[in-house]
Amino acid sequence: MNVSHHKTDILILGTGGAGLFAALHAKKANPALKVSVAVKGLLGKCGCTRMVQGGYNVALSAGDSVERHFMDTIEGGKWLPRQDLAWRLVEGAVERVRELENEIGCFFDRNPDGTLHQKAFAGQSFDRTVHKADLTGIEIINRLMEQVRALDVEELEEHRAIELIPAADGSGIAGVLFIDMRTGEYRVVQAKAVLLATGAGPTMYRYHTPSGDKTCDGLAMAMRYGLKLRDMEMVQFHPTGLLGGPDTRMTGTVLEEGLRGAGGYLVNGDGERFMTNYDARGERATRDVVSRGIYAEMRAGRTGPMGGVYIQMSHLGPEKVAKTFPGMVNRCKDCGFDLAGGRVEVVPTAHYLMGGVEFNVDCSTASPGLFAAGEDCGGVHGANRLGGNGVANSTVFGGIAGDSMAEYASRVTHWRDLDNRVIQQGIERAEYPFSRPAGAIHELRDALSRTMWDDVGVLRQREAMERGLTSVARHRTDLRAIGVADSDRRYNLTWHDWLNLESLVDMSKVITVSALARENSRGAHFREDFPEPGDLETSYYTRVSANGDQIDLEMVPVSFDIVRPGTSLITDEAGQPPKTPA
Repeated sequence: MNVSHHKTDILILGTGGAGLFAALHAKKANPALKVSVAVKGLLGKCGCTRMVQGGYNVALSAGDSVERHFMDTIEGGKWLPRQDLAWRLVEGAVERVRELENEIGCFFDRNPDGTLHQKAFAGQSFDRTVHKADLTGIEIINRLMEQVRALDVEELEEHRAIELIPAADGSGIAGVLFIDMRTGEYRVVQAKAVLLATGAGPTMYRYHTPSGDKTCDGLAMAMRYGLKLRDMEMVQFHPTGLLGGPDTRMTGTVLEEGLRGAGGYLVNGDGERFMTNYDARGERATRDVVSRGIYAEMRAGRTGPMGGVYIQMSHLGPEKVAKTFPGMVNRCKDCGFDLAGGRVEVVPTAHYLMGGVEFNVDCSTASPGLFAAGEDCGGVHGANRLGGNGVANSTVFGGIAGDSMAEYASRVTHWRDLDNRVIQQGIERAEYPFSRPAGAIHELRDALSRTMWDDVGVLRQREAMERGLTSVARHRTDLRAIGVADSDRRYNLTWHDWLNLESLVDMSKVITVSALARENSRGAHFREDFPEPGDLETSYYTRVSANGDQIDLEMVPVSFDIVRPGTSLITDEAGQPPKTPA
């Protein structure tokens, strides 16, 4: 098998907000370093940051503070976040949003007095979400792409990472094994520092929002490499995914939280608002609460013709809605729905993995030279991510990762020797589908999506999850029995569909094992058989690692090193606006 070899100082996997910010910071920190970015698709044209509609949480307004943003994040995460990471997020967001404006060139919406406009998002005590209408992600990625391309950064487009390669002596990361999707050939890129920023994405569910190229490849590679993952049971369902019917791929696409923040209503099939039956905050409750409320209405049969509920904006004025949310209004119009003047049917949709690789504030991991940032990481959000904290997370920690890698690579004098055994194993694993008869891969992926939606979805209980775990194992066996008919490796999309499904099946098992282990209900993880949150003071998080085909799981106590349950960094109760003097 022909394998080409390549060297770089810093190798970045992924070109979303985390990856591009890392490239920018690394190159500016030390222009002499060779920085390479690799992506399954095209630079700036794929991934999830580009799809961000809502905006960017940052404490800027009078009366708001990083302490209040921090408390909202900890409370929203149900006291499971790693607190030093959450603090770095809210503190770094202030610096990063100024950088986005003044150095990267982003144009965000402004108030008449020239200050940044900040809109309401659920679960927050202030309107702190900076945005550009409802197309914030496109603005950020386009400007980042321009900045990166103005620098001497090597682009490895349509390069699929399939294995993290350790050093032969076990001293750290040595490089990454890729498939060049254009030629079908294998390429090893040796690097002093590697960033895992592939973006995860829970696309193993029937309804999901992430970009179709997101199939948890980074997490699957990390587990095979030996890294530990945390909080993997915490799959966030966005409450309002477009329900377009079986004939459109638009089903699952997010109708962003700003709609509810602006005063949008959720109504069931009987035309009744229902969210106050589940939470006093109504439509502005956190994503996990609203998703469960919608799911309960669906299960009770109070639905529209396609089985969902409706979001209604018309009472705010169709012209105002069309002006404020042009992206979503046009998207719904393309599917035959009138968001501005009518109702649109929606369904909870798998949106974000709070879980991921364990990492540190400087974005280092347990393996020297291997860094991580963005949705591949766990610990920042705990049991629930606040809307608007996602793109802040990617850009804050992406920049930190770039600075850390530049410092690290600048003092490393040589490349580590590659573990050729792992390279060979990676190639053999990728070649496996060509040794089996062709099969209906898309049917197997549909079966997996139904299993995860039905058995390990919005509402969970032991019997269903045990059934789901059995089904996931069967899907894994079925996948190993089928292969790819066309032996031409060039742009062989069926081959990559097979590899995508392998990653999704493996991570579905991890999610299910973690969910079975957590016998309480926190944030995105709700057990109908264990509906109580448990004692906050004795909170734990799940940590998993690979042991051959088995998964080792441990419960790790949460460290309350900044604030403890029952206390706050602010004088008012977390989640409440400051009291106005009499």
